Amino acid sequence: MDVKALLTADTGPQLGRSRAEVLDLLRAAGEPIGVREVAAQTGLHANTARFHLDALVDAGLATRVPQPRAVPGRPSTAYRAVEGTGATGQRHYRLLAEMLTSLIMGVVAEPGEAAAQAGREWGRYLTEQPAPYQRPDTATAIAALTATLEEIGFAPETVPAGTGYQLRLHQCPFREVAEGHQEVVCQLHLGLMQGALQQMRAPLTATGLRPFAEPGLCLAALEPDNQPG
Repeated sequence: MDVKALLTADTGPQLGRSRAEVLDLLRAAGEPIGVREVAAQTGLHANTARFHLDALVDAGLATRVPQPRAVPGRPSTAYRAVEGTGATGQRHYRLLAEMLTSLIMGVVAEPGEAAAQAGREWGRYLTEQPAPYQRPDTATAIAALTATLEEIGFAPETVPAGTGYQLRLHQCPFREVAEGHQEVVCQLHLGLMQGALQQMRAPLTATGLRPFAEPGLCLAALEPDNQPG
């Protein structure tokens, strides 16, 4: 492993479209704002908004601000953009990702299944659940899934394929790490898709993921799910 290359690969936090929009909103607000307000103004699910806000905090671009409550109880939390970006310095997330992935590979008995399970948990967390006894149709479920993947940093495209669909991922936000640790990273992504579809009670599920099927392209299979809602 070329550690020097890892350290120089990231010169600062890399923001996807949705995360950059959240940061712009914080900067424009001029005062701390909460998760619900961010979600309402960006159109993101509340959990997704919180995910991006916490990531901005971790990147040193935002800070949490406890808000007083009118009644006893745990204070709510708002977020505020950090003035300037130079103070954050270089943050080497690719090196951190390599370290954590290699730890999973070396310590966990079944790293692929552990990654898939973690992905399913996060997929459920980032996805809004429909009302009781309601299930989206296939088109709605695919639109919601691709929106979630796009928010994370993928560039998804869905096309019909056989009895289901092929999800074409033109961009992987973790490509460099995935190239060396497909068993963990790609299973994490497959699990994330499965968890998201399960959470929305979709009539289809992700049955497989072919990493780097073509240069710069991963392919996921979406097939009808015959399990009862």
